[in-house]
Amino acid sequence: MRLVHFAKASHIGSALSIADLLAVLYFSESVALLSSPKDPLRDRILLSKGHACTALYSALYLKGFYGFEELFTYGKDYSVFMNHASHYVPGVEFSTGALGHALPVACGKALACKLKGENWHTFVIMSDGELQEGSNWEAMLFASQFRLDNLTICIDYNNMQSLGSVDNTISLQPLAAKLESFGWKVFEADGHNHECMNCALLESKSQNIPSAIILKTVKGKGVSFMESSIDWHYQSPSDHELEMALNELKAK
Repeated sequence: MRLVHFAKASHIGSALSIADLLAVLYFSESVALLSSPKDPLRDRILLSKGHACTALYSALYLKGFYGFEELFTYGKDYSVFMNHASHYVPGVEFSTGALGHALPVACGKALACKLKGENWHTFVIMSDGELQEGSNWEAMLFASQFRLDNLTICIDYNNMQSLGSVDNTISLQPLAAKLESFGWKVFEADGHNHECMNCALLESKSQNIPSAIILKTVKGKGVSFMESSIDWHYQSPSDHELEMALNELKAK
């Protein structure tokens, strides 16, 4: 919240939608991050919805990958902390922003892992609106064909995209059935319940085919005046709105 306000940036609603998922991915037993952002045995996490990078940058800061002063160069000229996820930031696996690119790259990583006989897992955090793009479905066919059981996608399903609802733009339903027909194991979980997500992530790592976790989420989760509001896809909080939002988040 402070990063978006500081940089007069956008996408705070998208960042809050995945904050709980990032907490589980980076701070639970379901993912192996090991000793450093470059540990060769680490599980890889790719944020496909790169516009939500403030949540990812914050999680990596809390992991100790860089300091507070570095983090708060976010959005400044010449900073590596760009307004979309940048691989120049320690711990960011792949620069994203153009939606639909991370899953194809993740398929390549997962296949390379298998070919080298290694044992790490690749996770991709995707938006629901992003699934309207054909490159993702091509990648899903590829993953199924090569039985990439070391690949899991986490779909942030808040049913909102930049200018309206997903259902009113291009509906994805029935999403679970579509994913299953493409040869994927499908799980569904509350995207703000840490225990449920941790269980789903652990189970996804034990499958013999690629896995998808459909996460029911709320855009702007945790701040009453931001929740389920399309305004906060692009809007930056004022000083007063920042204070109100932080007070609500601290109360929880």
